[in-house]
Amino acid sequence: MSTSVAAFAVPATPRHAGEDPLREAMENLARALPERTDAAVLVDLLEDDLREGLDAMGDLECHFADVIDALRVEKPAPFTLLAVSDEQLVLQRLDALVSVLTQVRRRLSQAAGMLRRG
Repeated sequence: MSTSVAAFAVPATPRHAGEDPLREAMENLARALPERTDAAVLVDLLEDDLREGLDAMGDLECHFADVIDALRVEKPAPFTLLAVSDEQLVLQRLDALVSVLTQVRRRLSQAAGMLRRG
């Protein structure tokens, strides 16, 4: 899966589902699940989790891009290297990503169970 995180980014302005792969995926799942309130809630929560995870991944991707940019100059400045090495925010986003991954796994299990039961 070589799709970039940016392909799933939350649009700045509302778009049609066909222009938002994540929204389209959630609509497909909603159609496949039984028409029940708990299924609709599950789809909404899963979409929120996926968007949060993609947002965290985007932050991680930006951090590594900043590190690479800082190292690409002919003679990196010590202050610049120290600034990009401040990983507190990155570690927080990584913790959020781990948490989201756990939630996504749980919600996908719930969706699988609903699909099996019909």
